[in-house]
Amino acid sequence: MQQQISVITLGIADLAVSRRFYAEGFGWEPVFENESIVFYQMNGLMLGLFAQEELEADMNRTGLVRPGAFTLAHNVAGKEDVEPAMERLIEAGGTLLRAADAPPHGGFRGYVADPDDHAWEIAWNPGWPIDDEGHVTFGL
Repeated sequence: MQQQISVITLGIADLAVSRRFYAEGFGWEPVFENESIVFYQMNGLMLGLFAQEELEADMNRTGLVRPGAFTLAHNVAGKEDVEPAMERLIEAGGTLLRAADAPPHGGFRGYVADPDDHAWEIAWNPGWPIDDEGHVTFGL
């Protein structure tokens, strides 16, 4: 079996609010959307925002969709890009979880929650180069 992820889908309370966050904060445009779901084409996978109740019904798992048990990461090209990216996300409706700083293992990172409390790490890691298509490679 291939070592890959095809789609990450987040349960969302209000698609309009979340769409604004991802459009204004990250500058992302959907490749598909309807009244229940929004899909973004990422670099090698899809990110879906799915109305929470409908996602739970789709999984047949009522009440189990909750944010905060994981984090998503958006790596940037330079250390100087971390704080401006975080500021854009906060201005677009995100919540600061952790101000940008240097972790013990190196690099520079901070955390912002989207309007549904999904945590996003905004990070620069000098050992993880990003190619022109946005692919991050483990390069340590």
